[in-house]
Amino acid sequence: MSGTDKTAAAHAPVARVLPLLPLAHLDREFDYLVPADLDEQARPGVRVRVRFAGRLVDGFLLERADSSDHTGKLGWLDKVVSAERVLTPEVRGLVDAVAQRYAGTRADVLRLAVPPRHAKVESEEAAERPVPEAPKVDRDAWSAYVHGLNFVEALESGRGPRAVWQALPGEDWATRIAELAGVVAASGRGVVLVVPDQRDLDRVLAACESVIGKDDVVGLAAGLGPSARYRRWLAALRGTARVVVGTRASVFAPTPDLGLMIVWDDGDDNLSEPRSPYPHAREVALLRAHGTGCALVLAGHSRTAEGQALVDSGWAHDLVAPRDVVRARSPKVTALADSDHALARDPGARAARLPAIAFAAARQAIAAGAGVLVQVPRRGYVPSLACAKCRAPARCRRCNGPLSLPAATGPDGAGTPTCRWCGVADANHRCHACGARALRAVVVGAGRTAEELGRAFPGVAVHTSGGADVKAEIAPGPKLVVSTVGAEPVMPDGYGAALLLDGWALLGRADLRAAEETLRRWMTASALVRSHQDGGEVVVVADSGIPTVQALVRWDPLWHAQAQLAERAEVGFPPAAHMAAVDGTAASVAELLELASLPDSAEVLGPVPLPPGQRLPFSSDEPEPEDVERMLVRVPRSAGRELAKGLAEAQAVRSARRSAGPVRVQVDPLRIG
Repeated sequence: MSGTDKTAAAHAPVARVLPLLPLAHLDREFDYLVPADLDEQARPGVRVRVRFAGRLVDGFLLERADSSDHTGKLGWLDKVVSAERVLTPEVRGLVDAVAQRYAGTRADVLRLAVPPRHAKVESEEAAERPVPEAPKVDRDAWSAYVHGLNFVEALESGRGPRAVWQALPGEDWATRIAELAGVVAASGRGVVLVVPDQRDLDRVLAACESVIGKDDVVGLAAGLGPSARYRRWLAALRGTARVVVGTRASVFAPTPDLGLMIVWDDGDDNLSEPRSPYPHAREVALLRAHGTGCALVLAGHSRTAEGQALVDSGWAHDLVAPRDVVRARSPKVTALADSDHALARDPGARAARLPAIAFAAARQAIAAGAGVLVQVPRRGYVPSLACAKCRAPARCRRCNGPLSLPAATGPDGAGTPTCRWCGVADANHRCHACGARALRAVVVGAGRTAEELGRAFPGVAVHTSGGADVKAEIAPGPKLVVSTVGAEPVMPDGYGAALLLDGWALLGRADLRAAEETLRRWMTASALVRSHQDGGEVVVVADSGIPTVQALVRWDPLWHAQAQLAERAEVGFPPAAHMAAVDGTAASVAELLELASLPDSAEVLGPVPLPPGQRLPFSSDEPEPEDVERMLVRVPRSAGRELAKGLAEAQAVRSARRSAGPVRVQVDPLRIG
């Protein structure tokens, strides 16, 4: 049918459409006429196709109107791709809020929030399911927390409490989360549970299916195929599955009548989206809870400064156990500085490069028939080398990259130094500073550690977890489990001991969040160990005078989070202030900042060069520039919205001008430097 033959719909003939265009200056609605034959299908929230600048583009129909402010001739709505209303009013409001919060475009946020369509799946009929029965809640477990039972009762009564929950060591946290989800789902409301990775997803999903039932729970993750992911997403949209468990993108799940959101381990980097506009799932959950009034829980064994800021502001409540309960449930923690390695050791401890106390704790746990968890900060064999004479870092002669030992390949177990950047082996390496040939290990990886422990504990099984082989669970028994940070498998009855090695490698990183991240990693591993009453012991190889180590020894993440928040307030870093990182070439960054209407309180810091390892992908289709620098713009918290608005408007002007050189804007990035 030609345009002249078309007749506009009799009622609300104007469709306001948001085209999915990559250009910032086109992040607005455009009006189109709705043909009469598409009147019934063209409802707010459906996917449509329109002609824009001579080509067909995808978009979302946001609303219908009786008239348009456009004075020219309106084009026709070309096609309704699907009658399924995939963009709900609640999610649409969330998309708008996230785009404003992160100085991004709605098109970029929608690509994160709404998965690609799968026509065959969409044609499947949705099964009607009754509201699940209220689950049996372990009230004894919740009574261990101050006001824990009150929180559960508030959810049962349909209220929207907000809390930051510190799970006790040894707590079956996945079951506790499933109980909260089941209480809310039993009232007919929706629940969204966000976890950092697939291991946590599998654990929480299994707990929810056990507590609530398989038919009422779906899991969403990037690893699912297109059809499976879209089928589960539609189950959430249609309300046939009231509980959604997923990784970071599931924070946008279109669950109707949302009653509860839970974000587990909100300090995990995996919850930060690496694509524009780079939102963090925790912040999206906060925006969604604020907009809908639903209950919200930020949970974990440790605590972030952002979580503590919510408690200090009164927006959320503490959900923690009394100190006597914490002491009773936590393992014994002993801290040993690296200098303590010189203490007397027996031959086994020397072979394993362990302090005598750590070796004794491992031997005692194995003798009692329990497992021992050994956490190392790096994977591989020897991931970092230095000159044995002058301690200068060992560098590749070809590209100046760091040398490592990928494995003990030689007959003497020494292996060949290999560059971690270009992969070239350098069997004849000489130190660039002093000319010496001998090398020493700066950090020993999981492979070398497992090898040494196998020699120190003959006859004891040694398992590794990390890299491409991450184990979710290890069967109980007297064994050694060597794991990289974040890959620690669960042992059902708890480990008898945990050895946290090379603590300096985690604490010594040049990162604003190094201390917070280190404590989170340590507490996550230590929480897998039995309580000290059951013989559980943790040995951390780090200086006991460091506040982060003290927080672990005392099992006091709240004190550490308060100290971190105070330090950031003193130096003006998030969450005490808002900060935007602007990355690009010197000319493009300067142009953006010149165009931006920044708040009067804005402080511009920089520039500093940005190495390739610290870069995220640019949202532009242009090739990434080689020389990238970073400028920081800092404002008080009260001016955060104004900062984001000014940067977004400047991006739109650059887009309209077709300025050369892409610029990436990140608001409150996890990594500042």
